[in-house]
Amino acid sequence: MLRRRKGSEPEKSSKPEKPRVDGEEDGDDDSEKKRREKERFYQKRREKELRRWNCVDSCCWFIGCICSIWWFLLFLFNAMPASFPQYVTEAITGPLPDPPGVKLLKEGLTAKHPVVFVPGIVTGGLELWEGHQCAEGLFRKRLWGGTFGEVYKRPLCWVEHLSLDNETGLDPSGIRIRPVSGLVAADYFAPGYFVWAVLIANLARIGYEEKNMHMAAYDWRISFQNTEVRDQTLSRIKSNIELMVATSGGRKVVVIPHSMGVLYFLHFMKWVESPVPMGGGGGSDWCAKHIKAIMNIGGPFLGVPKAVTGLFSAEAKDIAVARAIAPGVLEMDVFGFQTLQHVMRMTRTWDSTMSMIPKGGDTIWGGFDWSPEEGYECVAKKMKNSDNQTAGQNGKGAVKGNNLANTTCRDVWTEYHDMGIEGIKAVADYKVYTAGSLLDLLQFVAPKMMKRGSAHFSYGIADNLDDKKYEHYRYWSNPLETK
Repeated sequence: MLRRRKGSEPEKSSKPEKPRVDGEEDGDDDSEKKRREKERFYQKRREKELRRWNCVDSCCWFIGCICSIWWFLLFLFNAMPASFPQYVTEAITGPLPDPPGVKLLKEGLTAKHPVVFVPGIVTGGLELWEGHQCAEGLFRKRLWGGTFGEVYKRPLCWVEHLSLDNETGLDPSGIRIRPVSGLVAADYFAPGYFVWAVLIANLARIGYEEKNMHMAAYDWRISFQNTEVRDQTLSRIKSNIELMVATSGGRKVVVIPHSMGVLYFLHFMKWVESPVPMGGGGGSDWCAKHIKAIMNIGGPFLGVPKAVTGLFSAEAKDIAVARAIAPGVLEMDVFGFQTLQHVMRMTRTWDSTMSMIPKGGDTIWGGFDWSPEEGYECVAKKMKNSDNQTAGQNGKGAVKGNNLANTTCRDVWTEYHDMGIEGIKAVADYKVYTAGSLLDLLQFVAPKMMKRGSAHFSYGIADNLDDKKYEHYRYWSNPLETK
């Protein structure tokens, strides 16, 4: 093979050159220009596409920044000393006072009497022991309390399992929901939302522990007597108190009930001293032998009006806030969910809520011409200019502005939060229900619920406490009808 010597000129082709035609050279130049312009056009377009910032890029960058910040903050949180938050707080507000448990310890107090906690409605955890196909994988997982994760993952299944039988007030077929046991049953309602946790922690500082502290957890959905029928909860409380007294050298227990737990423990004290089979058969002196003191916290002895709004429309402060933020969302029939209707249907199977219906009727709560608050002077809240504007006629001529209705010492939370005093008068002219007549209204709205409730609770005032009928358990949680 022959190679061209480096630096030597290439050999001219022996092939004869093709003669050029006039104008051919100009045509080649034009085509070359067009080709180059075309290349520059495509190159600019590619560069423009590379520089273009689209929505996907923004989302990726945003997610990346959030993740980076999250991991950085998590690193700082785990790297900082445990005392750093307290140091910052003390630097801003000054030295923090000692917790109550530390103060008691400094005063020389130690654990003495065993303590029994009785949680109220909705604060105790409930877990699944048996369920339908939609609850697969949730055995002994909390359906109430904790993170409430199943509310978002499978809401209709959650409602189905937390509902009780509308005829018996007990478990529906194929479903068993039971209360969580131990102090963890009601220490926290949800992450960061404590119920008994702070009290438990402070008692632990002076020597209390699980052997001399007991959480009397129960299924707060069912009627008080049915907790004994289904779970023997009242018998378990009796046995645990007797055991704590025996193991603490004969020291009686101190009981701390909260909210509806006050009524539940009142029912327990009547049950434990009543003869079997209706009662626990402990004898008329059982409470005197085993209970040192009872410290009630927020006990609804005479009922609470909020229970009525809850039974009528699943109304509560949280739901009222949600309605104010997104009016109409809870009532929307999107995908057949109808959130509020399902919630009302579920809560009306909970017989325990009927224990807090106002008791004593008009004698206690007042009627059309008098109120138990008469003679009590109260300074109304200062009204803002924006709160007393008159809106258009609203069906019954309601005046907009919630402060017009709020001339008492208490906040007013109603389904119609913008209803003013004129609107309330308009509704009152149509029909007014008092504590004595609202039972008839409830009977009309929810007859099955009231049929179950009337078998377990009473709302009157006793004429003669020596009457034998008041020995029945339906009167035990009403302090106006029991000794």
